[in-house]
Amino acid sequence: MKTVKVYGPGCKRCETTAQMLKDAAASLGVEVAVEKVTDPREIAMAGVMSTPGVSVDGKLVHAGGLPDEAKLSDWLTA
Repeated sequence: MKTVKVYGPGCKRCETTAQMLKDAAASLGVEVAVEKVTDPREIAMAGVMSTPGVSVDGKLVHAGGLPDEAKLSDWLTA
């Protein structure tokens, strides 16, 4: 199972990013646990300078804006 964290204040883009990850995982048949991190201190400590940020299994893979859908499968299957 992949552990995915979405970093952000809970804005629409953050919610959309979390849903995109869940949808991509379902279509790939990959089990994921998606956690939303909204604490500004935790976001900063993760190295996210612009939101939404995404980490997969502890590795920051994206920060700022909606992620490219093509990259989602790379992150979830790596």
